[in-house]
Amino acid sequence: MKYISIIGASGSIGTQTLEVLRKEKEIQLVGVSVHSNLERLRAIILEFHPEVVCITDEDRKEEAQDLMRSLHYSGEVCFGMEGLIHVSTLPKIDLVVTSLVGMVGLRPTVEAIKAGKDIALANKETLVAAGELVMALARKHQVQILPVDSEHSAIFQSLQGSQPHEVAKILLTASGGPFRGKDTAFLQGVTRAMALKHPNWVMGAKITIDSATLMNKGLEFIEARWLFDVPYENIDILVHPQSIVHSMVEFCDHSIIAQLGSPDMTLPIQYALNYPHRHPAVAKPLNLLAVGQLTFEAPDRQTFRGLDLAELAGKRGGLQCAVMNSANEEAVALFLKEKIGFLDIYDVVEEAMERFRDLGDITLEKVFAADEAVRAHIRRKYKEV
Repeated sequence: MKYISIIGASGSIGTQTLEVLRKEKEIQLVGVSVHSNLERLRAIILEFHPEVVCITDEDRKEEAQDLMRSLHYSGEVCFGMEGLIHVSTLPKIDLVVTSLVGMVGLRPTVEAIKAGKDIALANKETLVAAGELVMALARKHQVQILPVDSEHSAIFQSLQGSQPHEVAKILLTASGGPFRGKDTAFLQGVTRAMALKHPNWVMGAKITIDSATLMNKGLEFIEARWLFDVPYENIDILVHPQSIVHSMVEFCDHSIIAQLGSPDMTLPIQYALNYPHRHPAVAKPLNLLAVGQLTFEAPDRQTFRGLDLAELAGKRGGLQCAVMNSANEEAVALFLKEKIGFLDIYDVVEEAMERFRDLGDITLEKVFAADEAVRAHIRRKYKEV
């Protein structure tokens, strides 16, 4: 039996992880967190009976306590960041599924690694903001970081049986998002509703907007560099509209190995939960005849500037990735509130990267300080405080 916690269980990845658990009888859910979705938490408690639950929105504390009384819940209830860390470091668990969105996932992931827990990582911002530090910590504590993102899972699977010196290049695929082929004039009129309609994947709002700007692929570019210890110059990005080839690895002999599958997140989730073994499928099968064609093209970097901004941050190093990530989170939040336009997202990120360019060497304390400084600056500028 494997024992796990899921932090961020009410979101897209968390919900699909629970779908996997319904078929994986040798995996037991011990700890779980949600932000404020108490109805979702009620359903999880009734179905999976976790021993510890966390509600990170402390404004819902009284309602949560009423819910626990109504359910006669006898387990442990905790709140806020302290509770999130507690759920991530429970002595009983073997693995933590980090399915939170944004920088909030960094601290509990770090504490879980220190506690010797393997990580099924869906929270890409953890490695974007502090990849160098997190991977060093994982090596120190002999912890496995198992990627859940479909692209990084594909790379991870394609690397099985190979040696690091044999890897020539990582080929990271992107769907191109809902606006592939559109020009800047079109993007000036993009609305919130338009940007939230992804052609292939069902995801949360933040990652869907990131996919539309191609910032998501920039974040994954940085994440891939740290996960697989491959230099940035050896990572290429290809637009693959069908979202069937989830990514590829080119080896020193020019052989390319790819992982293909339906655009269904239960596949990489199930692989991470059971690694190094494969279990009978939860994901729907792939019918290549129905797909018909698999095509690839170069990304339009001039129109979708998020890609170049993320790559620039990665290559600058230091705290630039943390700055870029925090600025992007704030910019996406502003767009979702309809306070800025779609193309303004790039401008918010670029301005923050220049303003907070020289912050010194990277440490975890400085990552958190940079995150706070960037968010405070943007919120003041857009009168969010």
